[in-house]
This record gives sequence, structure tokens and C-alpha cells, in this order.
Amino acid sequence: MGHASTVTGAYAASPMKLLAPRSRGLCVWTFTSNFGGGLVAGDQTRLDLIVGRGARCFLGTQSATKVYRNPERRPCSHVTQAVLEAGAFLAFMPAPVQPFADSSYSQRQTFHLAPGAGLVLLDWFTAGRAACGERWAFAHFSSRNEVFAEPEGLAFLDSVRLDAVGDSLLSPHRTGRFNCFAMLFLLGAPVREAAALILAAVGRRAVERRPLLLVSASPVRNGAVLRVGATQVETVEAELHEHLGFLSGWLGGLPWTRRW
Repeated sequence: MGHASTVTGAYAASPMKLLAPRSRGLCVWTFTSNFGGGLVAGDQTRLDLIVGRGARCFLGTQSATKVYRNPERRPCSHVTQAVLEAGAFLAFMPAPVQPFADSSYSQRQTFHLAPGAGLVLLDWFTAGRAACGERWAFAHFSSRNEVFAEPEGLAFLDSVRLDAVGDSLLSPHRTGRFNCFAMLFLLGAPVREAAALILAAVGRRAVERRPLLLVSASPVRNGAVLRVGATQVETVEAELHEHLGFLSGWLGGLPWTRRW
């Protein structure tokens, strides 16, 4: 009714939980979580999401998605299927995936945008429990994101795969000294101006030797993709938030400044 968005239906089954601390308003705020605080050997989760015509939704996670130690290397996985109807807006911004040593995890996320819809998609992962001496010690990690926009079709495809075979994941030509990598993707008329500002801001940065933070940005039709790598997770988080302040007007606040 009016300019309000509201949750019209929600259902979850173990091991996934769904929380909606703001189920109605300018934008719906929703968070996913896992029973036990993370994924254990063999857990498979799936999220199906529909954002109705003209509605707005923020989707995050309560904390980092922990993928626990798995000596038998039974794979954990997650699938997201999201549909954005005409004029809808989705900020899909989970906390980073944190794969523990010997874990195996893969995820595949697909987004379908109708004309006039807007998407902010964040996908990021860490080296694991670096503070405990576990850096890039997992067995397998992969993440694939596909975005389709009507009427063009496939608008964006991004795929990452890291396996503990052959050359070490710690190799300078793989992850090296970095402990966190992030990909931020913006697409659609609602975020076109913000995408242009990100491209301009990154384009003005000076090139440094052996920086603690690496940032690149590339244009795509009706949007942009930002990639960030850093030695500290907090550095990546701060860089992302620097570019995402514009979301306050779309979401009715910045969800990451709140704790539920």
C-alpha cells in the first residue's frame, strides 16, 4: 500500500533460519542465519526470493557464513534463486563466507531482473580463521553469480574457484598476502548514478607499490562491478561501506550499522 514494502510470505527449514526485523516499511530488511552458527559436513541450503513489483528488499546474514572443519570433505553448498519484478530493488549483501580448514563449499546464485529493477549484489570470502593460523587451508571453495536482465538476457557472469591442489593457495600468484576478496555488482536504472560515482572515485586513485588494499572497478551496461582485496577483512568492509552510503535513501537506513 502506498510506497511501503512488506513481507507477504516467508518459510524456512533447518539448517536455515529467516529473520525479518523490519518486515514492513520503505524497504523490508531480512537476514538469514544457520542453526549452530554455520554449515557442517553435507549441509545444503537453498533460498528462493521474489521481490514484487516496485518493492524494495535488503537481504543480509546475521554474521559470516562459517563452513566448519570437515576432515571427510563432505561438501556443503548453497543456492540462491531471486526474481525481481518490474521496478523492484534488491540489496543482496550477505556477510563474507569464512571456510575453515579442510572444509568444502560451493554456492550458485542467480538473479532475474524485470525492466526497471535494480540490484546491488555483494559476494565476498575470507582466508578462514587467519587469527588461528588457518589461512587458505580449506579443500575447496567456489562461487558463481549469474544475473539476467530483461530483455537483453545474461548481463553478468562471475565465477571463482579455489582448490587445494597443485600450487598452494598461498602462492603469490593465487591469494598471496591477502586475506579477503570481495565483488560488488550494481545493475539497473536505480543504481546507475551510484555506479558512475564508484567508477569515477576508483579511477582517481593513485597506484601504489605493495598496497594493503587493492581496488578495481569496471563498467558494465547500466552498472558497474567493483573488486576489492586486502590483507584485513575490516579493510575490505570499510572500503565497501565507503561506496554504499547511497543505499541509506533506498533502504531507509544502513542495516550494517544495526545489531539485531
